[in-house]
Amino acid sequence: MTHRAVLIAGDGIGPEVSDAVEKILTAAGAPVVFERHLAAESAILAGKKELLPPETLEAIRQHKVALKGPCTTPIGTGFASVNVALRKALNLYAAVRPVRNMPGVKTRYDNVDIVIVRENTEGLYSGLENQITEDVVVSLKVATRAACERISRYAFEYAQTRGRRKVTVLHKANIMKLTDGMFLRAARAAREKFPQVEYEEQIIDAAMMRLVRDPTHFDVILCENLYGDLLSDLCAGLVGGLGVAPGSNIGDDSAVFESVHGSAPDIAGKNLANPLALLMSAVMMLNHLGTTRHDPACVEAARRIKAAYDRALSDGATTGDLGGKLGTREFADAVVARLV
Repeated sequence: MTHRAVLIAGDGIGPEVSDAVEKILTAAGAPVVFERHLAAESAILAGKKELLPPETLEAIRQHKVALKGPCTTPIGTGFASVNVALRKALNLYAAVRPVRNMPGVKTRYDNVDIVIVRENTEGLYSGLENQITEDVVVSLKVATRAACERISRYAFEYAQTRGRRKVTVLHKANIMKLTDGMFLRAARAAREKFPQVEYEEQIIDAAMMRLVRDPTHFDVILCENLYGDLLSDLCAGLVGGLGVAPGSNIGDDSAVFESVHGSAPDIAGKNLANPLALLMSAVMMLNHLGTTRHDPACVEAARRIKAAYDRALSDGATTGDLGGKLGTREFADAVVARLV
């Protein structure tokens, strides 16, 4: 069985890290064939009129899975973020960001293993802003019962199927009693159907303090859109930064897996970029394909790749951002050499 997936290489360092990841997947025998499409700045430079060309969107709808490198939104041109456009167009309502300590990557913390499940479609990121007067603007925070219930159910299902022990809901319902209050009620209702999963609620500012004091307290974190966006980067910092942080955006029909770091145009084309975050996202993609399409070959390829990059890191085979001396291509070669 071979699976077709869309590859959006992205901008800046995107093509380099995408090539490195594709090389590793091929060497591992991953049963995936990529169909390359454009988005963001590279699409505009290629003469497309939109950051998210219709043919790119249609390809993702057709194949239902995409791997996306870092994308740049042109500044001052009126274009909206391609990431936001993808989430809205494909209804990718669950952003899933796992963070864990990586072998050989020394940080202030040990035994960190957290998954952030973020509602991805509403909240303050709904984009509903109004100019009331010359000196007053209003941004609306949107919460719907359907979206709150959907993401809460997803978080508990994720925890149960992955053998996670606890879901912690972060909120500010003491102040935003209607929006965060609705989110909290949805989480409580979802919890009733998963009694074997531990459950707790924390006000987000107190939870932030607890995270930096003892991140091992947390397992699966469930939160609304803005909180999840901020929290994801904070948690990445606990384990070495965005260079070791994969990400996914999941919907009922489609899924897009992405590196969450920027396109770093200042080092583009210099063979300096770390492809690990996109590689880890590709492993998430393979596990997703293995689960949703019942293909153990995808799961086995994911296992082998993960073991190989863990070995590479343990051996000190790292790129410059992690204190090593390898370039993008050399790191890919180091991972390939450790595939067993």
